[in-house]
Amino acid sequence: MIKVALPNKGMLFEPTQELLKACGYKASKPYKTLTQIDSKNGIEFFFLRPSDIPMYVGRGIIDAGITGIDFNAEAKSPAVKVLDLPFGASKLCAAVPNESPIQSLADLKDATIATSFPNIVESYYKKKMDFVVLEGAVEISVSLGVANAIVDVVETGTTLKQAGLRIIGEPLFRSNAAIFCNPQKTELEEVNTLIRRIQGKLVAQTYMMIEYDCPSELLSKACEMTPGLDAPTVTKLHGREWYSVKAMVPREEANAIMDKLWDAGARSILLFGIESARI
Repeated sequence: MIKVALPNKGMLFEPTQELLKACGYKASKPYKTLTQIDSKNGIEFFFLRPSDIPMYVGRGIIDAGITGIDFNAEAKSPAVKVLDLPFGASKLCAAVPNESPIQSLADLKDATIATSFPNIVESYYKKKMDFVVLEGAVEISVSLGVANAIVDVVETGTTLKQAGLRIIGEPLFRSNAAIFCNPQKTELEEVNTLIRRIQGKLVAQTYMMIEYDCPSELLSKACEMTPGLDAPTVTKLHGREWYSVKAMVPREEANAIMDKLWDAGARSILLFGIESARI
């Protein structure tokens, strides 16, 4: 049985829960404990702080985990990223008071910076910096006089504006959720099954299956509209010079493709959601 760490709170918690449930795992966070055993799939889930997960995975105490790329970078963990996930997007930005003379990221080299990510900041500047390391509520540090700039995770920027701060320069780091694995555990069967299931679900969220009938003279043009991932499946209809075509199409383009096929002369056009896939 492998051990897998999951976020116990924050913006990664709900999307992680939904993804694993859709992949057939029993990974709901228990009310009073921090572990959940999914005996059917051979996994024990541990619900931990996202910032602590890289340490556990990097040391091999936990085999794999889902957390933010920024947390893994900050921890300088040897954990290996094996799959990006389509949620938890964030950016690490620098901000200063509206009245501050600081105008660029270069001006921060000699500033006192309040942040929860000192290692990422020093990696960006490639030099030792003057930090006030905080676990949260970083934006208040400037008004309390302990720092003259901050580097913090920004989503909308509303919190910074309310604190009288303005963002300077481009983000120092961009992040999203990902699956990380201990370097010595990448070949474990249960770990690879977890990765394949999630990959299959992500493909299903990105594509749809389209099926339609078209006359022989339209077949080549129709297949150009629906090339699929490798090639469409084409079957001749009984007793007619018509063909049935089936292919995967990008979800965002699916309805527009249906319109084009209809206008071109295809009929009996059906669009299906995909529950999961192995490509």
